Amino acid sequence: MSGVTSVLQAIARGEPHAAEQLLPLVYDELRELAARRMAREAPGQTLQATALVHEAYLRLAGGAECPWNSRGHFFAAAAEAMRRILVEAARRKGRVRHGGEHRRVDLDDIPAEQPAEDLLAIDEALTRLARLDPVRAELVKLRFFAGLTMPEAAAALGVSLATAERYWTFARTWLYTQLGGENSDPA
Repeated sequence: MSGVTSVLQAIARGEPHAAEQLLPLVYDELRELAARRMAREAPGQTLQATALVHEAYLRLAGGAECPWNSRGHFFAAAAEAMRRILVEAARRKGRVRHGGEHRRVDLDDIPAEQPAEDLLAIDEALTRLARLDPVRAELVKLRFFAGLTMPEAAAALGVSLATAERYWTFARTWLYTQLGGENSDPA
């Protein structure tokens, strides 16, 4: 049993100092996941990887109970928290009050690769996928929002690597179609 899993079990048992032990065990890994995710964000993003980790951890640890039963389960919850934070930030940027109708243009910069509208479209498509197939949607969250590798995501979901790869192929194709890829049929 990993150190994270044993600490999570201690938290579930209500041991008083167990929660203090969790952050040092997971911080580096969460920071790495957040950094990978933030590297794919558009230039000019004001949210930094460290802030993303801290906000996600506060959301996870801020609840009255900690329902995670394993390391994989905890990191899946962290991926979901990071996804929600990024989607909320994209929505906030889209509001008129926060300059949503204006675009910052630097003459030396090329256009952003992933504007906030794209993140919102991905989130909406992912929500539809979750209604159809929650496991495949969770795999996308782990890969896209948390930056887990395929073996890490497979372990977090408790499926074989081959199964995870099949799920990933399906989910990517489905999302591509939903997001208006070539020859898409929005069924």
